[in-house]
Amino acid sequence: MYLNCKTYFSFHYGTYSTAELVETGAETGATALALTNINTTCDAWEFVSRCKESGIKPILGAEVRNGDQLLYILLAASNRGFTWINAFLSGHLSASKPFPVKAGQEPFFQDLWDGYVIYPLGNKAVEELLPNELIGVLPEEVNKLFGMAAQYKEKFIIRQPVTVQNKKYHNVHRLLRAVDKNIVLSKLEQQAICGTTEQFVPPAKLFEAFMQYPFIVTNTFRLIDMCNIEMESGKDKNKKFFTASRKDDMQLLRKLAWDGYRIRYGDNTKAIDRLNKELQVIEDLGFTAYFLITWDFLRYASGRGFFHVGRGSGANSIVAYCLRITDVDPLELNLFFERFLNAERTSPPDFDIDFSWLDRDEIIDYIFKRYGEQHVALVGCYVTFQYNAVVRELGKVFGLPSKEIDEMGARGYYYGDSRKERFNKPQSDQYHSLIMQYGKLLNNFPSHLSIHAGGMLISEAPIHSYTATWMPPKGFSTTQIDMHVAEDIGLYKFDVLSQRGLGHIKETVRLVKENRNISIQIDEVEKFKNDPKVQDQLEKVNTIGCFYVESPAMRQLLSKLKCRDYLTLVSASSIIRPGVASSGMMREYIKRYHEPASVQHLHPLIGELLKDTFGVMVFQEDVIKVAHFFGGLSMGEADVLRRAMSGKYRSHNRFALMKEKFTASCRAQGYPDTLSAEVWRQMESFAGYSFCKAHSASFAVESFQDLYLKTYYPMEFMVGVLNNFGGFYSQELYFLELRKTGATIHLPCVNNSEYLTTIRGTDVHTGFVHLKGLERQLIETIILDRSLHGPFEHLQDFIERTSIGAEQLNILVRAGALRFTGKNKKRLLWESNFLQKKNTESHNGHRLFQEAPLQFRLPELTDNPLDDLHDEIELLGFPMRNPFELVEQDGSALLAGDLPNYLGKTVTMQLYFIDYKAVPTKTQEVMSFGTFLDANLDWVDTVHFPAQLRMYPMKGKGFYRIRGKVVEDFGVFSVEVDHMHKIGYKERQYANL
Repeated sequence: MYLNCKTYFSFHYGTYSTAELVETGAETGATALALTNINTTCDAWEFVSRCKESGIKPILGAEVRNGDQLLYILLAASNRGFTWINAFLSGHLSASKPFPVKAGQEPFFQDLWDGYVIYPLGNKAVEELLPNELIGVLPEEVNKLFGMAAQYKEKFIIRQPVTVQNKKYHNVHRLLRAVDKNIVLSKLEQQAICGTTEQFVPPAKLFEAFMQYPFIVTNTFRLIDMCNIEMESGKDKNKKFFTASRKDDMQLLRKLAWDGYRIRYGDNTKAIDRLNKELQVIEDLGFTAYFLITWDFLRYASGRGFFHVGRGSGANSIVAYCLRITDVDPLELNLFFERFLNAERTSPPDFDIDFSWLDRDEIIDYIFKRYGEQHVALVGCYVTFQYNAVVRELGKVFGLPSKEIDEMGARGYYYGDSRKERFNKPQSDQYHSLIMQYGKLLNNFPSHLSIHAGGMLISEAPIHSYTATWMPPKGFSTTQIDMHVAEDIGLYKFDVLSQRGLGHIKETVRLVKENRNISIQIDEVEKFKNDPKVQDQLEKVNTIGCFYVESPAMRQLLSKLKCRDYLTLVSASSIIRPGVASSGMMREYIKRYHEPASVQHLHPLIGELLKDTFGVMVFQEDVIKVAHFFGGLSMGEADVLRRAMSGKYRSHNRFALMKEKFTASCRAQGYPDTLSAEVWRQMESFAGYSFCKAHSASFAVESFQDLYLKTYYPMEFMVGVLNNFGGFYSQELYFLELRKTGATIHLPCVNNSEYLTTIRGTDVHTGFVHLKGLERQLIETIILDRSLHGPFEHLQDFIERTSIGAEQLNILVRAGALRFTGKNKKRLLWESNFLQKKNTESHNGHRLFQEAPLQFRLPELTDNPLDDLHDEIELLGFPMRNPFELVEQDGSALLAGDLPNYLGKTVTMQLYFIDYKAVPTKTQEVMSFGTFLDANLDWVDTVHFPAQLRMYPMKGKGFYRIRGKVVEDFGVFSVEVDHMHKIGYKERQYANL
């Protein structure tokens, strides 16, 4: 009877979680439930699993709608029917075309009895129904059945929709509908919301409603009996073979691994046993095809000249190293293969493969074409309602002003559900109270589908056997299930990710070849790691533009560690993570790093195991080491324990069983219970935030590649960073960093600039892309005409050859892009506007006969350098020179280099704002860490405690006069701010126009 149930995966409509729907159904007395979410099958697998646990028969389907119009309900009679529903939904969603209002001459479903179509009463005439089509009658519609023709009695069934729990949740539903339509609640129309009766109704009441039509009850139970779904979670559903068989796959993998071994290790035999062991585990666990498919698309990438970084726990594998999936040597770092794969591990392996953001889509396209669009999809995910989103959306629904909504929002970094307590804060305003009341109910509701950062599935059966798909703007088919569901049901994702760091490495290598005719072998990582000049660069923390090591927090950490080597950087890449800092272990690590002799270990063996990290479990592998070598667990068991501690099995008995086994093993080795309990406590606390060591190592490899390029080719490197528009900082800072290299930076010029920034010798020509408001079509016209007919000779020549409009012409004049004429900007503005109006014809190339340019007699006009600075700010977003030319000097000459002389004293500084990071304190107040530049463009770090931040908040870009006490921490100096105010720019001059 409950053949039309929805959960909150009917986005912005349903209010039940999947678990609550099944639980409430069981409490109501339902023996069968049909999940029919609106145009989705997101939670079908979870629904089936929970129904089976509760002794309820699961039926799968979908409620099909065009906007607010309910068309029909599709129910799968079998797994083939479920596959057809997924394909039907996917076809229309991917093409963004409306669903058919009803079935035509051809029935829905490939085979007539693979599924059923239920129309709401009145949507299709009973005499037009096809054999597998029915009409669903609501209890309140029974009176409309009077006079029904007897020959159609079997076509009617009970339709009792289930959308909301009660009246309170019906209000939540109404709010969701208003959010969906982006309107205030008062404008929500009745047709957009569900009926108040769309709740679970006891079976007895439904039978009573249809007392006069018992055959409808019989029809309903017959339909339930005809629908049967069998779904097997956990069984491997991935593409089985890369070649023709599992045996052939293994032979190929062995050959590739041994070929790679000889290249990586030469005659060194130290890793032969490990290689053989890994190959055996890979074969036993059935992951041969997984390795070969990864090798295959990386081989394609290499052939196309694409760089990649292989990271994740897969970098623990020597097979992966030999196949060049990763460049991290697991022997060098003592990485455990068991962290990646082991006999006890039931979860899939994990390769995270990074490509340049410019190359990744081509790799994804290759995988779709190589393995078939019916079998490949990107992994979806769900964006959920969190505190700020709830406040913003409900604030709009209640009609609150934007400023008021912003004031209710939370600021600063947060983790998981850390903001949910804010819903409990008392509110004096009625609407604020309503937002908190309903926001608490909406917290963690899925809001809409999105795309996982890079997960891809390659299935043996068609992907629609498991899920519907949709088409995001990127144009690749994407699943409606997320990575957790995929893993649970036996589909293991390939992570094909992108990052800007690899993009600027590739661009730098290209620029060096073009500008210096030097070919760089960027994979010579060992050479980079051992280069003294590169190590000096790292120790001086000259890391702006370098992947993972340029942020203020990372630069501070590297300064405190005096880091100059690869292994220390690997550790730093892990301890920079938020959980480490908040636990206090980052500071403890730095202290132990500088004073290793003072470290007190719980046990000599633990001291030996953790000697490289001074007794701190920096990596997940450290937890495995302690559990195995100290606790006596097998490597596989130790990894299971590591996963349990990180939250994978906290809700299962497995966690408690692992603790018992660890304690018993320690006792058997003669360790006191107090010692084993403390070791367990430390492992548990570290495991929650520790990082996979191979992951950190992969990051460190890329950091050293960047550092090498920045050390030996600093100009090309910074241009490469600029052309990739990524990194931690704004383009302004990267231009300032480029200026420090000694490069001569030129503003955009119509005779020298390209779309992106270019370098010739030490001359850098800023790309047109940086000019706000300049149209891409005009840029292409300028570049093409210049390539065909040579440089522009004078202003009139430029206007005639490009047929440029007045507004675009003014942008180029004000940006200084026509300075090749030798005329100042004020004169150019007068002449250009006259010539542009005169130029009424479009000229494709030079005139047959060149005319002398018009000559103008104008009064003497001069430019003011300050005006140029303001023009640059307006058109580029920043001044293309030292920004301190924009501010009046206050007489305070204190610079970053002077701070050590003022330790413990109060200083006043005039600084230029770069960035800040807001963080919550233990009392849930917000404090901030600021990053500024002084007049020499050197860094100044600031600390803003909650009280001072409230009185003197950050007000965005510009200059600040800051007063505070100079403090020091492990040799790094900063200013604890007690007073701060923003300083305005020098006013521009408008005289002499």
